[in-house]
Amino acid sequence: MNLTRDRLRSIGWAALLVVCFTLLVALTFRVNAVKSQVRLTERQIASLQQDKLLLETEFETRANQQQLKSLNDVEFGYQAPTAGQYLEGERQLAALGKPRAADAPSPIRVASAGGVVEGSVLPAMVSPLTGKAMAAEAPKDAARKPVTAATLRDRLSQVGEGSGRE
Repeated sequence: MNLTRDRLRSIGWAALLVVCFTLLVALTFRVNAVKSQVRLTERQIASLQQDKLLLETEFETRANQQQLKSLNDVEFGYQAPTAGQYLEGERQLAALGKPRAADAPSPIRVASAGGVVEGSVLPAMVSPLTGKAMAAEAPKDAARKPVTAATLRDRLSQVGEGSGRE
């Protein structure tokens, strides 16, 4: 069999194409493997960031618990309930109620339009226990404001400044 130069050249080109195609397939597999590793690493990074956020939240919560405890000790003086503070039934709850004062009005059974406060279209609220108007019992300047994160932050900063810690 006599191979000519043209025939050898075409066999050479075919072999070169097969080698290039083989390298292309190998390179494609390698690129896909690297992409898969990148995706896996990105998922691990996202998971670690989520874990970090969870731990930061836990840390801030525990730090806030300490701040709230110190705020409670200084400002409010609340204590956890003890076993003696729990009631066994409705009778114990009813026993805690105060009897009405002798000069207290009878309980309101029907709404009436009497006792209108000046400048108001609503009737005055009267306590059934004391018989005094509710507005007279509450101090004027002690209007309740809703507690927001900003007011808590201000109170906590005041507690921190008052204790001498910076």
